[in-house]
Amino acid sequence: MIELLAPAGDPEKLEQVIQYGADAVYLGLNQFNLRAAGGNFDLKQELPAAVRLARKSDVKIYVTLNSLARDHDFADLKVALKTLAELKVDAVIVSDPGVFQLVKELAPNLDIHISTQSSVLNSKTAEFWYEQGASRIILARELSLTDIKELRKQIPEDLELEAFVHGAMCMSYSGRCILSDYFNARSGNRGACTQPCRWNYKTDALVLKEDGHPDKPIILEQDQHGSYILSSSDLCMIEYIPELVEAGITSLKIEGRTKSAFYASVVVKTYREALDSYLMDPSNYQVEPEWLVALEQTVHRHFDTGFFFQDTAQPLAEQEAKIHAEKTMYKQAKVIAEVRGDLDNSFLVLEQKNKVELGAKVELISPNSATTKIVLSEMYDLNRKPISSTPHARMLFLIPFENASEVTKGSYLKQVLV
Repeated sequence: MIELLAPAGDPEKLEQVIQYGADAVYLGLNQFNLRAAGGNFDLKQELPAAVRLARKSDVKIYVTLNSLARDHDFADLKVALKTLAELKVDAVIVSDPGVFQLVKELAPNLDIHISTQSSVLNSKTAEFWYEQGASRIILARELSLTDIKELRKQIPEDLELEAFVHGAMCMSYSGRCILSDYFNARSGNRGACTQPCRWNYKTDALVLKEDGHPDKPIILEQDQHGSYILSSSDLCMIEYIPELVEAGITSLKIEGRTKSAFYASVVVKTYREALDSYLMDPSNYQVEPEWLVALEQTVHRHFDTGFFFQDTAQPLAEQEAKIHAEKTMYKQAKVIAEVRGDLDNSFLVLEQKNKVELGAKVELISPNSATTKIVLSEMYDLNRKPISSTPHARMLFLIPFENASEVTKGSYLKQVLV
């Protein structure tokens, strides 16, 4: 079984990605994970509710404990592990050997997945973690498909392999970056990264040369915003699902715990359709154009295939650069509303996300149906009085829609911008 693993940055995103087709989700607590700003889940109410929802939906739930711990972290970590064991989450994601050992001592029945932060690049390291009791390796992003295929041959069959297939990539090796700590005193290795690699930098001199390597200058090009020499391209492997599966990857992971619920929903829906298409007829897998259109309309940087097709035996200097140097992000669509219900089966009840004018051409995106194109020729307030726009944040409004009760809550209206 090939697993589609989705990000759940907060309770809203959890509900959405489950609804849009995830087989499993990964989420963080308010401590110990690498997305401190992701919303996350408290131990007393939100995490138990998350586990109940996942169980009800037959979805697995993995909890990230992958920050690098200090000695003073372990008292709270012991409390967290007791709760995780009681809730019987499906696995915890760990990078720190000390945290790994504590999980084994206090929650021996929990499966342990080794985080990409641990930079597993070879079969010997994978076997080491397997012998310690790990059930899954989340592979370093710096591996090629050739590397993964060879690694898969040399490790135990029951050791699972997971890999990121879509989303933001870190400019540093497996996320080991200190820029955020340097600029803002917020450590990326403890979950508080402010992503300074995405910032624009102004340059006084346009050529950077290191004294010992004058023959390898770095040309600093900038537009009106500045230079983005540290900003990585985004990963997108939807066209290569057969290659991922053939390499031995059994869990396809989507990045995005700090992205919007709309982003997570659309990406999960698109990969769900693609993966189902592959599983139905692997030898005749074809990429549907609408999948690429849907992904292009999310907020993203230039799409790239990461290291999957590189010859990683060659020096980095001979590899293709993965820098996204043009501008910080592309945005081809905006969410204007989310479906909250229906009225008399004749109107959709919508919550405004962005202002929209009467006459706008929009698309309705639902979990289990094709995208529907709509022209907003009529809009009403909750008293059914006509309105010409939706100027107020989170206001509720109505649009006429046949069989409105059949539209799933959590569906979105989006407006294409290009």
